Amino acid sequence: MDRRKFFSVTGAGAAAVAAGSVPAADAAPRKAGGKLPPLKARLGHQFGALTDRTAAWVARFGVDAICTSPKIADPTRLYPTADEMKVMLDIADKHKVKVELVDSVLLTSSLIDREKNPGIMLGKEPERSREIEAFQNHIRTCAATGIRTLKYNMSILGVVRSEEVPGRGDTVYNKWNFKDAQAKNPPLTKAGIVNEDAFWERIHYFLDHVVPVANEYKVRIACHPNDPGMPPEGYRGIHTVLGTIDGLKQFVSYKESPYHGLNFCQGTVSEDLENPNAEIGDVIRWFGSRKKIFNVHFRNIRGHRSDFVAEMFPDEGDVDFVKALKVYREVGYEDLLMPDHAPKVVGENAEWGTNENFAFEFGYIRGLIQAEQHVV
Repeated sequence: MDRRKFFSVTGAGAAAVAAGSVPAADAAPRKAGGKLPPLKARLGHQFGALTDRTAAWVARFGVDAICTSPKIADPTRLYPTADEMKVMLDIADKHKVKVELVDSVLLTSSLIDREKNPGIMLGKEPERSREIEAFQNHIRTCAATGIRTLKYNMSILGVVRSEEVPGRGDTVYNKWNFKDAQAKNPPLTKAGIVNEDAFWERIHYFLDHVVPVANEYKVRIACHPNDPGMPPEGYRGIHTVLGTIDGLKQFVSYKESPYHGLNFCQGTVSEDLENPNAEIGDVIRWFGSRKKIFNVHFRNIRGHRSDFVAEMFPDEGDVDFVKALKVYREVGYEDLLMPDHAPKVVGENAEWGTNENFAFEFGYIRGLIQAEQHVV
């Protein structure tokens, strides 16, 4: 499949939407009389291993459901057993917390040089085969314990930023500027040069082996986009093929399945756009109308592709979250809206995913959801 033939949400794509030439499946579904369907999106959150402390913390703020991970007794085993998953679920039940997603032990968002199990993304055998088998087993344990979605990344560079900048109050935000970062002449990673074809070969090999298992066990696998997208020449020798909208379209269209889709990071997708506020709605519609959005990181940015400030509070970025939420409603999205990369305070001592700024974001997102539920 030629990625250049994919319908773009910008330019001609936006004109086609306006002209009414987009198929009905791409348009926002509405009830008779032009009314929107009821909003089904819910408040979610994600963090590392579930403990009594973290479970009580999300329960305190009324989070509807979470993404977390079980503790694995054997560090050499690359997937949890069903019993380990059940221990996690027992903690959740104790605090009346619902677990709907779990993170893969493999395919994390870390830089490949720091990744303990890089076989899949390096395309290296026999490590790749061992890791894919472990991922398949994780799908099976999800099915055995009633977990609907397994979340993962297909990244080599990890989450790339160029500097920290002062944020609101005493907070700190991360920034990305491609020209500034490239000027520092960063070295290649241990992956070496990975061009577009090589990156797609590794993605296709993985999907060829895991999508059939996801289909068999009816467990959704949700991939996070590359964060951020890079220019065609790549960065540190890596062409980040999942850092463009066309690349993400090609990804979800390969091995087509209702169990193969995205952990749709709205912040990362916004980082891939030249005018995020104007373009994000059509991107949500394209993926949402095809039911390829399995989870949403509801994150805002200020700026545009190759030059933006990220990890800021959702109420101060360029993207209008009220408008974005209406589009999720239009496409019938019924899963979680999660805050992501909340601004940090230097010196704050908190477990990953539990800093105090998330509490503000919970309230902000909950307020948006409740307000939209009153719109008929």
